[in-house]
Amino acid sequence: MSKEKIINEKSFEFLEKYLNNASPTGYEWEGQKIWMDYIKPYVDNFITDTYGTAVAVINPDAKYRVVIEGHSDEISWYVNYITDEGLLYVIRNGGSDHQIAPSKWVNIHTKNGIVKGVFGWPAIHTRDKAKEEPPKLDNIFIDIGAKDKQEVEKMGVHVGCVITYPDNFQILNKDKFVCRALDNRMGGFMIAEVARLLKENKKELPFGLYITNSVQEEIGLRGAEMITQTIKPNVAIVTDVCHDTTTPMINKKTEGETKIGDGPVISYAPAVQNKLRERILETAESKKIPFQRNASSRYTGTDTDAFAYSNGGVASALISLPLRYMHTTVETVHKDDVENVIRLIYETLLNIKEGETFSYFD
Repeated sequence: MSKEKIINEKSFEFLEKYLNNASPTGYEWEGQKIWMDYIKPYVDNFITDTYGTAVAVINPDAKYRVVIEGHSDEISWYVNYITDEGLLYVIRNGGSDHQIAPSKWVNIHTKNGIVKGVFGWPAIHTRDKAKEEPPKLDNIFIDIGAKDKQEVEKMGVHVGCVITYPDNFQILNKDKFVCRALDNRMGGFMIAEVARLLKENKKELPFGLYITNSVQEEIGLRGAEMITQTIKPNVAIVTDVCHDTTTPMINKKTEGETKIGDGPVISYAPAVQNKLRERILETAESKKIPFQRNASSRYTGTDTDAFAYSNGGVASALISLPLRYMHTTVETVHKDDVENVIRLIYETLLNIKEGETFSYFD
């Protein structure tokens, strides 16, 4: 595949619509519908499960099965407690960052639609400079403009309502994509683009390809854990995000060194099957796709772990997209990296043969 740009006008429109839609953990289905509608022309059929994972399938009758996977959910909050004065206290739904909350607008999802709110914070004038409290889970709160608890309830807000940030997709300096939930709807976008390219380039795969958009990764890889039992794949190539460690306050000695704009990040970890990883590296080198390396001590912390340790062991690997400011509303990636992750997955698929075991003993 040439080095020409991959993202076209239609795919860019899909990306923007997909990112701007809210898909909090446990409530991913509207985003999944957008994703399925986009990818439908490029695949043979779909598998869905009871919790909302969506799988687009090419060659569904093939016995040898290869997964490419991203996850569709985003971090969010739950309403946990409503005060008599009509203020809301929250708990996390995934790894939501309490420190970025104060002064943020929020969308509270109710049966009657969105209720707007703000994370309030005491004015600087009223705080004791000698012992200022930082934002913490037990002191951040949401104000929806209600005078008391009864008015909150009349507005349709109750304990258990899920809360997301409304921040939408923007472009920074022409080639940086900025939005909440790039972790990991960029993964869903990239695997959908692989499907599109396979179709447009008329590539015939010798195996079944299961393009998997999993739910509930942010609370423990749960969607992947469920769907891998349904697919029972032979191979899984997972894509997620990893940290750009070149911004301030990050220790490269502990986090390693990876940077947006320098290419896909290929992982080394116990869950990563070494022969499959080497195939990916060889593909990157032969196709002159730039790449970086990253090591994980015990777990990758991604759906790779769920696939690798399922079904008696599945040859699995991880290709990550470097990202700045993870779990904030200004997550940032480089357009070139997005296109190179797509290229690397696409070219790797063309280098996998039916029936390969990737066994160390063959």
